[in-house]
Amino acid sequence: MGGFFGSISFKPCIEDLFYGTDYNSHLGTKRGGLATYCKDNGFTRVIHNLESSYFRSKFESQLHTFKGNAGVGVISDTDPQPIVINCHLGKFALVTVAKVNNIKELETELLSGNMHLSEMSMGKTNQTELIALLLIQGKTWVEGVENVYNKVKGSCSMLILTENGIICARDRWGRTPIVIGRKEGAYGASSESSSFPNLGYDIDRYLGPGEVVRLHADGVEQLRTADKGMQICSFLWVYYGFPVSCYEGKNVEQVRFDSGVMMGKEDSSDVDCVCGIPDSGVGMALGYAEGKGVPYHRAITKYTPTWPRSFMPASQLTRNLVAKMKLIPNRAMLNGKRVLFCDDSIVRGTQLHDNTRILFDYGAREVHMRIACPPLIFGCPFINFSASKNDMELITRRIIEKLQGNSTENLDKYAQTDSPEYKAMVEEIRKQFGMTTLKFNKLENLVKAIGLPKCQLCTHCFDGSSHF
Repeated sequence: MGGFFGSISFKPCIEDLFYGTDYNSHLGTKRGGLATYCKDNGFTRVIHNLESSYFRSKFESQLHTFKGNAGVGVISDTDPQPIVINCHLGKFALVTVAKVNNIKELETELLSGNMHLSEMSMGKTNQTELIALLLIQGKTWVEGVENVYNKVKGSCSMLILTENGIICARDRWGRTPIVIGRKEGAYGASSESSSFPNLGYDIDRYLGPGEVVRLHADGVEQLRTADKGMQICSFLWVYYGFPVSCYEGKNVEQVRFDSGVMMGKEDSSDVDCVCGIPDSGVGMALGYAEGKGVPYHRAITKYTPTWPRSFMPASQLTRNLVAKMKLIPNRAMLNGKRVLFCDDSIVRGTQLHDNTRILFDYGAREVHMRIACPPLIFGCPFINFSASKNDMELITRRIIEKLQGNSTENLDKYAQTDSPEYKAMVEEIRKQFGMTTLKFNKLENLVKAIGLPKCQLCTHCFDGSSHF
């Protein structure tokens, strides 16, 4: 996915920019970048590879090189950013949170119009550069942003650092958020509102879908009003979002807790304790324990000093190893217990079999699994949270193919909670991974916990319903 942060102030912004960007590190794993603008020195930009390191350790020693009162930063899961370009609109630095599904089509269109595109080291086009070229085709910034909205199939939110403020443009369907923060003498923009509290910002507003504003140190100028339709990604509350973050005024941890309470109240299974799979399963497990009326125990603990993120390495085999190494079961809390575990989702299911076996090996009498969202039946075409190359990487699709001989028919039936097809799919997943019981959250409960109308949420990965 990725996340970004921008800051503009009456005084040097680099400290806020550095820490604010770092607070988005859980959203991406490949590249980090910072750019600042100073009237005297112009634009300064630095990009680093983060695949084997942290954002903070890469940039800390270079902070003295950044000058100016305005800047943007990004943690990217796709391409090197920011892009710095000089054009008829002026010089600017661009950061994006985007997924461009029609990149080949747009490459052909731009090349036929005598544009050029740089290639990254892996031979692919830098999609942020491609978005920049679409942006500069407008006669104004707003025309350029609308050209991006009209041309990109997928999603695109962006921050544009100009010589006159920071332009913030949220994806036309609002699939990814932009939160505006304010403190005395400064404004900020972030993918995650959790960037703001320790830097002294209060949430000023949430940009609407398609809304475009320009930030100055002393105010916010609206350049384009928000569109009425919204399809913000519901998976932000399930997995990606940091617990203290809020989107559309709805707190991530509260949504996870409320989902757990509802599941706990509805669940008739007899268990001795509840445990959350760190980190994103903990909020749900705490709610589940309260709703069920059973204690919360830490039967699994996350080891973070040297195993920070399981999806960092490029190799799936290495990611599997990291995922195993960072979660350590506690035999004393497992032995002889009927333990119920809460986790955010099941995507590929690559770790579940080994994890379940280890829990039994460590003395668990029963292993029950509760998942915070419905089964993922459709790949994500909008923000690519699962990074799946095709839908057959999803455990549900492989099970569906096993059950009916193909993976593409009757998907609506498998997406319907408690239908015969749904029950057969869930039972097959349970048997395949050796759990005592397995239950997924109902889509209706997830929507209720988030607290927005379903029509404003993208639930495509669960039911295939969202707009393209």
